[in-house]
Amino acid sequence: MSAALSTRHLILVIALLVALIAFIGCGSRGGQMAQALPPPIPAAEPVLLYNGKGASSSDVSAIEAVLGNLGIRYATADSSELNGMSEAQLGGYKLIIVPGGNSITIGASLTRQTSSAIRGAVAQYGTHYLGICAGAFFGGYSIYNGVDLTAGVSFDFYADEFKGIHVEPVEITRPNDGWLDVYWEDGPQFSGWGAAVAKFPDGTPAIVEGQSGKGFVIFTGIHLEAPESWRGSMIFRTPVAVDLAYAGTVIQAALNGTPLPHF
Repeated sequence: MSAALSTRHLILVIALLVALIAFIGCGSRGGQMAQALPPPIPAAEPVLLYNGKGASSSDVSAIEAVLGNLGIRYATADSSELNGMSEAQLGGYKLIIVPGGNSITIGASLTRQTSSAIRGAVAQYGTHYLGICAGAFFGGYSIYNGVDLTAGVSFDFYADEFKGIHVEPVEITRPNDGWLDVYWEDGPQFSGWGAAVAKFPDGTPAIVEGQSGKGFVIFTGIHLEAPESWRGSMIFRTPVAVDLAYAGTVIQAALNGTPLPHF
C-alpha cells in the first residue's frame, strides 16, 4: 500500500469516527439526550394535603389538627385542583399527604397524568410523601391508578381484615420505644417494601419508610392521628395524647425526610 493511500485511509477512518461521535452526541433512535428538568414552582406552604374524592373528611380534619398543633403550614387540594397541578408545581412542596378513606375512589377521581406527576415530584424533585391507610394503598402499586412509589410493590390488608374485623385497637411495636395501642380501620400492612418502623402483632409492618428516587416516603396502615371521638366504646390502653404525639413525630419525619428508628 502506498503512503498516499495509507494516509487517505487514515483520514477516512478519523472522519467516520468524528461523524459517529457527533451522531451519538445529538441523539439517535436508540436514545435521545435527557431534557433538563424544569425548576420547581415554589409553594407558599410546605405541605399539600389531599382532601378530594375518596379522602375521609374526618381523617382530613384529624390530620389538620395535628399539623395545627405542630405549627406546620399547609395547603389543601381537592380532586380537580390536584388534577390541575403540574409535576413542577407538586415539586414545589416539601411534603404531600394523602389521608385515609377509599383508595379506589381516590385513584378514580384523579387522572393517570396526576398520579404520574406525583410520582415525578417525589422521584425527580425530592418531594416527600406520607400515605395514611388509603393514602398508603394509593401510594404503592395499584391497578386503581396508584402512584407506584414502590417500583411495582403492592400492599394487602392487615390480617385481621380477613377475619371479618374492620375497626379495632391494635398493638404496634417499635424498635426503640414501647408498644402503642392505636386505631386501625381496614388498613394495609407493608410486607415487601421499605424498612419497618412499627409492626403489627403478627409481625407484618404497620409503618414503613424508604426512598423513592430523591424523595422520602412513609406509609402507615394505622391512624395515629385518630382523635378521642373515634375511639367510641373501644378500649385502648394507650392514652390518645400519646398516640397523637407519635403522629406528630411521624409527620415531622416525613416533612423533613428524616428516617425514624426501624427494625
